Amino acid sequence: MQTIVLATQKGGSGKSTLAIGLALAAIQAGHTVRLIETDSQGTLSNWQSRRPYAEPIVEPVYAAGDVEQRLQSLDRDGVTLTIIDTAGGVSAATTSAIRHADLCLIPARPSVADIEATASTLGLARAWHTPFAYVLNQTPIRGQRLTNAANALGEEAALDISGVVATPFIVMRNDHQDALSAGLAVNEYAPTSKSAEEIRGLWQWIEAKLGIALAVEVEHFAVEPPEAPLPTVLIETPAEAAAFVA
Repeated sequence: MQTIVLATQKGGSGKSTLAIGLALAAIQAGHTVRLIETDSQGTLSNWQSRRPYAEPIVEPVYAAGDVEQRLQSLDRDGVTLTIIDTAGGVSAATTSAIRHADLCLIPARPSVADIEATASTLGLARAWHTPFAYVLNQTPIRGQRLTNAANALGEEAALDISGVVATPFIVMRNDHQDALSAGLAVNEYAPTSKSAEEIRGLWQWIEAKLGIALAVEVEHFAVEPPEAPLPTVLIETPAEAAAFVA
C-alpha cells in the first residue's frame, strides 16, 4: 500500500478538495482507496454524508498514535492507496501522517503568504525523509503571479535537495466547489471539464512519481478516462521555503 498525505500550515489551500479528486482518479485507475481525515473540521466526513456512493470510505483518525496502526490495518485489508487529509497548522497527527507517508503533497496558492507558510511542512517532510512535492492550487489560468510562484519554488533547489512541483497546476474554477457540495469529485461532477483533466493529469504525475500505475481497466461511476492525458513536467523546488520570497 502507498500512502499520500496532503499537508500545509495555512488553511484554505484546498487540501480536502485535492484529496477527493485524487481519490476518485485513483479508483478510476484501479486502486482500492481509503481516505483518512485528521482534521476535526470534518470536510471529508461532511462530503461523504452528501455522497450518493459508498466509495471511497472516509475514516476520521484524530489521535497521532492511531495513524500508523490504522495504516497497517488498511494494508492488511488489501487497500492499495490511502490518502490522508490533515488540518491546517502543525499538529501531532499531521507529524505522524507525514512520518508514515510515501509522499507528502504540499498545496500552495500562488501568493507570497501561502508560499511562506509551507516552511514548517517542508521542515517536517525533510526531518522524516519523506519525499514531497508542491501542488500549485487555486491558480489563475495564467499570469505573472503564477509565473513568479513557479520560479520562486524552483530557483534555489540546486543548492540543496532536489524536489519537484507537481503538474499540471490546478486552476481555480467553480467546478471543484460545486462537486464538493454535491458529494462528488470534480472528475465525477464534470468528467469532461478542464478541472477534471487537471486532476487526472495530477494523478498521472503522482503515479509516475511513486511508480504505482496499475494495468487495470476499471469502470467506475460511468466516468470515461481522457482520450489524451495531459503531459507532466518536473520543476525543481527550493531547499528552504523561507527563501521563496527572498
